[in-house]
Amino acid sequence: MSYSWIGSPVAFNGTDEETGGDSATENLNQWYQSGDQAFIIVASCMVLIMIPGIAFLYSGLARRKSALSLIWVCMMSFSVIVFQWYFWGYSLAFSSTGTSGFIGNLHHFGLRNTLGKPSPGSPLIPELLYSFYQMQFCAVTAALVVGATAERGRVIPAMVFTFFWATLVYCPIACWVWNINGWAFKYGVLDYAGGGPVEIGSGVSALAYSWVLGRRNEKMMLNFRPHNISLITLGTILLWFGWLGFNGGSAFGANLRATMACWNSCLTAMVAAMTWCLLDFRLAKKWSLVGWCSGTISGLVAATPASGFITPWASIILGVVTGICCNFGTKVKFLLKIDDSLDVFAEHAIGGMVGLIFNAFFAADYIIGLDGVNTGVITGGFINHNYKQLYIQIAYLVACTAYAFVMSTIIAKAIDLVPGLHLRASSEAELLGMDDDQHGEFAYDYVEVRRDYLAWTPAEKDQKEDGVRIVPQHGIEGHQNMMPNRTPSPDPAPTSARLEGEKPPQSSDHES
Repeated sequence: MSYSWIGSPVAFNGTDEETGGDSATENLNQWYQSGDQAFIIVASCMVLIMIPGIAFLYSGLARRKSALSLIWVCMMSFSVIVFQWYFWGYSLAFSSTGTSGFIGNLHHFGLRNTLGKPSPGSPLIPELLYSFYQMQFCAVTAALVVGATAERGRVIPAMVFTFFWATLVYCPIACWVWNINGWAFKYGVLDYAGGGPVEIGSGVSALAYSWVLGRRNEKMMLNFRPHNISLITLGTILLWFGWLGFNGGSAFGANLRATMACWNSCLTAMVAAMTWCLLDFRLAKKWSLVGWCSGTISGLVAATPASGFITPWASIILGVVTGICCNFGTKVKFLLKIDDSLDVFAEHAIGGMVGLIFNAFFAADYIIGLDGVNTGVITGGFINHNYKQLYIQIAYLVACTAYAFVMSTIIAKAIDLVPGLHLRASSEAELLGMDDDQHGEFAYDYVEVRRDYLAWTPAEKDQKEDGVRIVPQHGIEGHQNMMPNRTPSPDPAPTSARLEGEKPPQSSDHES
């Protein structure tokens, strides 16, 4: 059952607003509609699905011998964020009693004082539900960042980085724009679902981490292609599904603004997918499924800050512009000579920037008012003759980019200097693959035995340190010859994998 007035269903008059109400003496659900709460709970679960979606996407983009490692870092980063957000992350980002404008205080430390009070994001849902929903946003962003470890990064230092990154990068930027005391919120920035904290934060931070980590071995870069495009597609579809909870749920209720955000997200994503495919076809004269997936994700990224602000026809234009900008943005890493191996910067940072700029031109007050809360409250962009919105958006964009890059670089470098926490795996481990070196498990055990058994060295209990040479026990001759300070060897002695008298294989379809 809906209602005819603007604002929340009922004005909150709980017994103790400071602590969120006293559930021992009153019903804290009475000020909210059950439909809105149910919708945001479901949206939270949808956003959670994005994390395995990112894991599958990254795994498919990498080589087979590091496929499992990328799934592990994405899923383990979620474990780290759940604790961090409960511990102090939510309080640092959204504490209403922290008035610095840059970061909150510890008023909600360990979820204290977080119950039935209306949330800082919307009076339509209680703060306890809002804190859970926002946790998924931080977790998705962290999973995007750890993709920078691809094929050469040690996993435990990356998890240490994730905790401090969430505390010192994500929480402050989220506070800037979504906390009612944040400087960007007061400045009038329009950022619907996370162009700054999520998209620029993840893309720029991944670029900084990749810079500190260093480039992959050049021999490993030869003829590089994604190893499993089906897995890339599966990850993309899971992301698309979750993104509807990400953008739709950011209306914080089951209302028309949520529906419009879902419409705009699909429009932008599909137009960007077609644009990307056309751009790739002009070069390869082939229709790339990886191109479709990349375009879809870039469109969803651009829709994140814009889908709750702009009109549907503007979303179509946004899809075209985003597909072009992000496609050509994949060349930035070559100009910078930074090995952003999974193009996190090109798709997420650039896509987020484009979406934020579009808000300045196409944000419309009638779109914003569809939630029944912000009706007549927020002025749009150029459509509503609010011309100053352009420099407001640009100032915010620049601030997010600079802060995320500098702070992420400092955190990564500091962790790298701690004994035992160096970020980079050894060159020998890189040749062997992160799955074997870091985990002792493989994404495809059956394929590993049938196709790559001759190139597999059984995992040992301890990880290899820098400088330790690994000679494959069942190694293909070409692989052994790639080891440092090793000359081509004669026909090796027979092993359990080679019959006596059989010549060593001269070629292999193993991906080096």
